[in-house]
Amino acid sequence: MKMGYSLHLEQSQKLVMTPQLKQAIKILQLATFELDQYIEEQIETNPILEMKDLEEKSEGDIERQLEEKVNWKEYMEDFDNYHYTQSQYNNDNQFNYENIVSRDATLQEHLLFQYHITLLDYKYKEIGEYIIYNLNPNGYLTIDVEEIAKELNEECSTVENILQIVQTFDPPGIAARNLKECLLIQLDQMGMRNKNVFTVVEEHLEEVADNKYPHIAKKLGITVSEVQEICDFIRTLEPKPGRKFASINNNYIVADAVIKKIGSEYLVILNDRNAPRLTIRNDYKKLLSNDQGDSETTKFLNDKFNSAIWLIRSIEQRRQTIYKVVEMILKKQKNFFEYGKKYLKPMTLKEVADEIQVHESTVSRATNGKYVDTPMGIFELKYFFSSGVEGQDGEGISAESIKNYMKEIIEAENPYKPLSDDKIGKKLAEKGIQVSRRTVAKYREDINIPSSSKRKRFS
Repeated sequence: MKMGYSLHLEQSQKLVMTPQLKQAIKILQLATFELDQYIEEQIETNPILEMKDLEEKSEGDIERQLEEKVNWKEYMEDFDNYHYTQSQYNNDNQFNYENIVSRDATLQEHLLFQYHITLLDYKYKEIGEYIIYNLNPNGYLTIDVEEIAKELNEECSTVENILQIVQTFDPPGIAARNLKECLLIQLDQMGMRNKNVFTVVEEHLEEVADNKYPHIAKKLGITVSEVQEICDFIRTLEPKPGRKFASINNNYIVADAVIKKIGSEYLVILNDRNAPRLTIRNDYKKLLSNDQGDSETTKFLNDKFNSAIWLIRSIEQRRQTIYKVVEMILKKQKNFFEYGKKYLKPMTLKEVADEIQVHESTVSRATNGKYVDTPMGIFELKYFFSSGVEGQDGEGISAESIKNYMKEIIEAENPYKPLSDDKIGKKLAEKGIQVSRRTVAKYREDINIPSSSKRKRFS
């Protein structure tokens, strides 16, 4: 068999992703608070950049800064066409009371405060803190008592005693190891005396979830109506005692744009109040204008200047893209802003991308983690994009709109004879909305509404 080698040329087209393009894509994807952090990092590494108050800017400042050092048109074409796919405790965790003076306390701070004023023996300080730092955002203990005892070289009984102390703290039900223990702690703290309530929590939580009240009634020797009352009461307890603190650690939502109604018209206003205001420092402009040839300093300054220009342009392009997307949302969803969620229409990323003449992936990045403040509330831009069905009048009806119709139908049903998914589908059909029973079931689950058997009331 003969073997040989040959050389041939092959021509192909390939988009080269430059560092500048990567940066622009990253900037478009960032949420507002992330962009602020990114800008601060860039200022620290680029001495040419500085922040400037919005009031200090004169009209045309940015344009003068952005004189043609780069081929911006070519860059933006690349940008639009590129498709890009992509509480641990330790001994250093010392509680600082100063941290809670000017803001709401986190769950851990709230519990540590109670623990430190309750603690009778300082030698147990570490055990309680270890327990508190191992609670998840819902307030449940995520580690076994045995593991804590082993880690801290303590007796299991000692750890259990400290855990029981923590479980007496506010919010009720905190530091439980499971739902049953969480509910029992709450019943105990409120002084519940009805033994049947304790029995239902201890032995029949699964039946409560499945609405099997007749089965529970038979086991306890009481009426179904009495079981209904007990279960209604149990549902008033808090299954996730830590969640009211969970939002404290989250970043506050800052709307990137506002849709405002003035008279009978709606306007899109970009939220520039929180926008980074970057400019080129004047002293470096003078240095750059006094070009000294190929000196190392001049090369350094030119590199930093070009980086600054790309950054400023990328931020401005992000701003323009978000504006165009929100403008299209307003154009397509005007009835939503006027009349409410039932009037939300189906809308796809591709539809908006075609309208504003960018790639679909650009719209995806521009809507991810970006928010708009509207007369109907604050929404993530992605909220307005969904599939749907065609109504009787030929107009599209979005999935979100159908879900709202379903909520209304279920809220109006007879609780003693709740509607099946099939009957909900027929009710929707009466409104000119044709969807399958399977779709009804999926949408019902999406909006966290249980099946008809679990919605049924007995008294």
